[in-house]
Amino acid sequence: MSIPDVTAETETEPKREGSSRIGLIVPSSNTTMETELPELFRRQSEATGHKYTFHSARAGMKNVNREELLAMVGKAAGCAEAVSDADVDAIAYACLVAVMAQGPGAHAESERVIADAAAGNGHPAPVTSSAGALVRTLQEMGAKKVAMVTPYMKPLTGMVVDYIEGAGITVLDATSLEVDDNLAVGCLDPQNLPDIARGLRREGADVIVLSACVQMPSLPAVQAVEDELGLPVITAATATTYEILKALGHQPAISGAGSLLAGNLIPAGSKA
Repeated sequence: MSIPDVTAETETEPKREGSSRIGLIVPSSNTTMETELPELFRRQSEATGHKYTFHSARAGMKNVNREELLAMVGKAAGCAEAVSDADVDAIAYACLVAVMAQGPGAHAESERVIADAAAGNGHPAPVTSSAGALVRTLQEMGAKKVAMVTPYMKPLTGMVVDYIEGAGITVLDATSLEVDDNLAVGCLDPQNLPDIARGLRREGADVIVLSACVQMPSLPAVQAVEDELGLPVITAATATTYEILKALGHQPAISGAGSLLAGNLIPAGSKA
């Protein structure tokens, strides 16, 4: 996350007292991040009184395959310029696998490109990506081993596994639901996730990644799976939310979305 590179004004506090603007860059067919993130931040507002608004730019992508994902990456800078016109306080690049398909560590360059485009447009802002947020959040949680669920075809799931393992985290198991149409991914029922999570090989796991995809709905299942299985549960959406809050200097206070966003996470290996 390129927070250290922004101006002192952006680092210290939002530009509008009591309210923050969040910019999203999403695939054109995404229907989930613009529902799950506002709901998460609504809960944050309910707890803290601080308000959040969302402002999106869309990059063309219909099918989750390598060709369309790489084409989307080339549109990131233009989207960053467009969303920065709203003078946002933070920008999230919300397409995890488009970044991960470029190989381990690619989030650093993607975040730099977006930050440079926003700054060049006269509106610098801290930038995170869902790919970077997932990896960094797992590292911050002290996770050494994880089990995860993806909606992707198996070859793309393999890329996600390689990406996470490239950050020094072992993937014990990864379930692929094998849905390649992005609109169909957004229609998957999150109520099926607890049963899918029960089937993961998770012995020795530190964290469950319940949705390694910004489009697969998961929010209604996060707390239920964490409570049942007794392991911290995160998703691409909750990790992205966590990093946006960090970028804004806000302490997580979100209920019903796992210990990460409740603000009471105990890192793996720490004493309670």
